[in-house]
Amino acid sequence: MEKILVLDFGGQYNQLIARRVREQNVYAEIKPYNRITAQQIAEAGYKGIIFTGGPNSVYDEKSPHCDKKVLELGIPVLGICYGAQLTAWLCGGEICSAGSLGEYGKIELEVKDDPLFEGVPEKSICWMSHTDYIKRVPEGFRVTATTEHCPCAAMSDGKGIYAVQFHPEVTHTVYGKRMLHNFLFAICRCSGDWKMSDFAKEAVEKYRNQLKGKKVLCALSGGVDSSVAAVLLHKAIGSDLTCVFVDHGLLRKDEGDMVERTFKKRFDMNIIRVNAEDLFLEKLKGVTEPEKKRKIIGEEFIRVFEREAKKIGKVNYLVQGTIYPDVIESGAGDASTIKSHHNVGGLPSVIDFDEIIEPLRELFKDEVRAVGTELGIPHDLVWRQPFPGPGLAIRVIGEITKDKLDTLRDADAIFREEVVNAGLEKITNQYFAVLTDTRSVGVMGDARTYGYTVALRAVTTDDFMTADWTRLPYEVLEKASSRITNEVRTIGRVVYDITSKPPATVEWE
Repeated sequence: MEKILVLDFGGQYNQLIARRVREQNVYAEIKPYNRITAQQIAEAGYKGIIFTGGPNSVYDEKSPHCDKKVLELGIPVLGICYGAQLTAWLCGGEICSAGSLGEYGKIELEVKDDPLFEGVPEKSICWMSHTDYIKRVPEGFRVTATTEHCPCAAMSDGKGIYAVQFHPEVTHTVYGKRMLHNFLFAICRCSGDWKMSDFAKEAVEKYRNQLKGKKVLCALSGGVDSSVAAVLLHKAIGSDLTCVFVDHGLLRKDEGDMVERTFKKRFDMNIIRVNAEDLFLEKLKGVTEPEKKRKIIGEEFIRVFEREAKKIGKVNYLVQGTIYPDVIESGAGDASTIKSHHNVGGLPSVIDFDEIIEPLRELFKDEVRAVGTELGIPHDLVWRQPFPGPGLAIRVIGEITKDKLDTLRDADAIFREEVVNAGLEKITNQYFAVLTDTRSVGVMGDARTYGYTVALRAVTTDDFMTADWTRLPYEVLEKASSRITNEVRTIGRVVYDITSKPPATVEWE
């Protein structure tokens, strides 16, 4: 299989690069810069290498640097942002602080004749985000693009090494996909032979061989990720898989019954439902800090699985529906930790299983859905809204109580119902309610009220690494607000979240 190496230098959204490559039917895998050597890269047979962005300055001795030998392997290289500066620095160029001339956001780009820019207009819009810049290109390189304030927005040595100061992987760079296409097919000579259907078949076969005769426990939440992981493993090992559904009391309205019914009737799986609401609420009592909530939930999830595993005999492996954004936001490699996902950064250090199996760890959400379709999972389940593992614990701001959870469940159900009633569920990728820790004065029936504020959130995204707030019609928001304040008596105010990701995350905690 043809492969592109994405060498990660700690940028928070580097996974978008891999996703853009995969969109063009070329497999990309991400490796931290300090966990693969030049020799290993050469032996792996990569068709091309992409250096990612990052938050550091290359001239800082503590910043991440790879071996210059990587640039001497004869494998095409594309450096992006920090990766462009690193390429220049390794080859003898000069990098300086841009000071007040740093560029952020949409910038007009002017390109010259170059294989990377074949089919790209002379002037177009790109997305910049840099505080340093390439002041002097290395010997043997030429400048291939500029902006008003950036004398080297791109460069090339004419022998297979390319670098761009902007971000072609983001949608704001109008011809970014074309540039990546040129790198993959004209420069790296890829044929585009990787398909998601191949991934599904190969994964089933891989785990059929790897787990033959082993007892496997699957952490099933009923969400898209864990559902696809469960069905994939069920196809691989059948009755040797037991799914444990932990109902921690943090699920949406009537969700526990739906999950149990779906997997028992539709898929004929071995499923154990564990009602652990009291246990989780006791552990979370008095806890308000989001990271602490996540780690408590992660710890208790694992301990519940361990207890269930002992009841059914020796279990060798635990299966989880971890996906790429979970790993990155939990601080993979040198990336900053945005928030610990309960199934990554929230795991305890000692786990009573031989190994944790994460068949979807390298996939983005849209890729997970594609695998689910290939596996024959019904459309309504594959395209079900994402739901975080910690559940409503991270949608109740502040301390968690049974009353708060019930209040949020009712408000959330009303909002989701009104979006569906309006036929808008397909224009937004995730929509839900958040119970804030703010109370405000109101009036109802000529009497003073002092109720909670609930925030409604809807986002549009194709990868959940970035997201834009959904422009829901005012009448839909009005109907949802009216119903919530009339039907859920402890809520006195409804607001709508219009913050994109970044700077926010999709969830509030």
